[in-house]
Amino acid sequence: MNNVKIERNDGVAVLTINRPKALNALNSETLEDIRQAVEELEQDNAVRVVIVTGEGDKAFVAGADISEMADLNNTEAYEFAAKGQRVFDLIENSTKPYIAAVNGFALGGGCELSLACDIRYASDNARFGIPETTLGILPGFGGTQRLPKVVGLGRAKEMMASGNMIKAEQAEQWGLANKVVPQADLMAEATKLAQKIAKGSKYGISAGLQAMNQSTQTKLTDGLELEALLFSKSFGYNDQKEGMKAFLEKREADFE
Repeated sequence: MNNVKIERNDGVAVLTINRPKALNALNSETLEDIRQAVEELEQDNAVRVVIVTGEGDKAFVAGADISEMADLNNTEAYEFAAKGQRVFDLIENSTKPYIAAVNGFALGGGCELSLACDIRYASDNARFGIPETTLGILPGFGGTQRLPKVVGLGRAKEMMASGNMIKAEQAEQWGLANKVVPQADLMAEATKLAQKIAKGSKYGISAGLQAMNQSTQTKLTDGLELEALLFSKSFGYNDQKEGMKAFLEKREADFE
């Protein structure tokens, strides 16, 4: 993996997109590196939470690599979009929570990468946008599908059609960023949250994420049935016994 770095510490992994000279833009090689990293982390039982960020202080990911896209034909463009979508689907459907630490520009594919994550923390200099229409194309890595579910259809259409960037404070108001902090504090704040999540029930959190993801894709009755099924399964795990015992004993739970 030439374009990503992985650091692990006490149940938390940090996956860093590492192309700072290209503002961490996503080319095919980088997408493949992210895929490999996500699959590796999925199999690592010691990792409970993953933070995704970009190298440097200018960009989370400034977009897909235009120098690679410029000469694609229709078939190649489809394959490029499908590859990005598959990689981001792996993140969205992971059993582990993903936190995007957005440390600058999150444009195009960068915004789409952040949307595939479960939680988004942003630095005060972060900028979000899906400006693909200014290049004569449209978002191809899931932006047309995920963004409306986060900010609402009208706001998503405005961002797409205008190509305008929004500042971190506005992203927080719209629900695109969970929290905005000074850039110097971003990784510390994201790590603090990740460490808290890492102490929680692995099954409870993973199943809860699964049920919430399905809520945007199914009717209410089917979603409720899935929730009840996953809820009932939790009673077959030691986490349920430890969590409830700890509550009754007025102490902090010590999950496996």
